[in-house]
Amino acid sequence: MSGATLELQNVAKHFQGVIAVDSVSLVARQGQVTGLIGPNGSGKTTTMNIITGLYPADGGVVLLDGVDISEIQPYRIASLGVARTFQNIRLLPQGSVLENVLLGAHRHQNANLFDVLLRLPRLARSENAEVERCEQLLSTVGISHLRDVAVGGLSYGDRRRVEIARALATKPRLLLLDEPAAGMNFAERVTLAELIADIRDMGITVMLIEHDIEFVSRLADHIVVLNFGREIAEGTPAAIKTMPNVIEAYLGLEDA
Repeated sequence: MSGATLELQNVAKHFQGVIAVDSVSLVARQGQVTGLIGPNGSGKTTTMNIITGLYPADGGVVLLDGVDISEIQPYRIASLGVARTFQNIRLLPQGSVLENVLLGAHRHQNANLFDVLLRLPRLARSENAEVERCEQLLSTVGISHLRDVAVGGLSYGDRRRVEIARALATKPRLLLLDEPAAGMNFAERVTLAELIADIRDMGITVMLIEHDIEFVSRLADHIVVLNFGREIAEGTPAAIKTMPNVIEAYLGLEDA
């Protein structure tokens, strides 16, 4: 896969007078992991929602490989190769693992309306090809043995992996992960970190949104820090962890 470069230029978002995102500019470079971190309520998820078109920006532009995607619909942004996971897992609990992942592959089926209505052989070939591809993704994320298990019965960590596999089924060039490690135990977090590194090694650009600076530091090539909707720092993980304003944002002035 070939990753995309994402650039935000002075992006802003207001909600009834509250400034949620205030002139944020950043670059997530092709084939790298970019961390977007900050305390709870710092504007991370709002920024992701702007990137994916769920929220219109009140200012600034969002560029994907230099093309302005600020004012297009979410389904069109997805068709350009932008995929995401959610802070609160959004899966069909009664559906099997494979069925949930196949939802992400739907738009890649090589069949038209007549193929569907007449059940022509091309439809069957296309469906079989997507099933095979999604089974390979289950193997990639380490849950192929759960192929036919209902998602509602899975552990939290395994449901996270299903959600990531579904996002990968869209064939993304840019993958946005919204606090994927939230609620995971130590062993699950280690496995998740290995998976994110594997996704980066596929060539996919990853934006990792987290409040856990230690988790992001192990993965990110570059980190941007938000606080109260504003960018307060950016740099390498090693540099970010020593910046006084970042320490203050996480610990408070007195503790820092």
